[in-house]
Amino acid sequence: MTISTLPKEFRRGRSVTSNLSAHLVFVTKYRRGVFNDDLLNVCKTAMEQVCADFGVRLVEFNGEDDHVHLLVEYPPTVQLSRLVNSLKGVSARMLRKQRSAQVKRYLWGEHFWSPSYFVGSAGGASLDVLRKYIENQRRPS
Repeated sequence: MTISTLPKEFRRGRSVTSNLSAHLVFVTKYRRGVFNDDLLNVCKTAMEQVCADFGVRLVEFNGEDDHVHLLVEYPPTVQLSRLVNSLKGVSARMLRKQRSAQVKRYLWGEHFWSPSYFVGSAGGASLDVLRKYIENQRRPS
């Protein structure tokens, strides 16, 4: 396969061609059931903004009451740990700013997210399988 015949989902840069995807999972502090549909929408908006700033494509986003799943496609210049820190930091600030009363019912102090997170390479399963998995999360109403 030559560069000119690569599928469109590959990223092409000046000196690199890549196809990097990751499945990220962030859990709320103490696994508190903070999220409802409204809060998930605010969180998604914040994460879309961060992804755009990093040149990352948010392929899929969904969650349940105590965690969120993201499927991202990113260039090789992005450090996942920096992306994760920004995603968690910006979303926590936006959620607390825009939905303070809802967040304070479940969480106190300065922390919204658990300090840990999951990241998995999306190379083991097809993106369609991961996308369907994330789409089928039990999203609270």
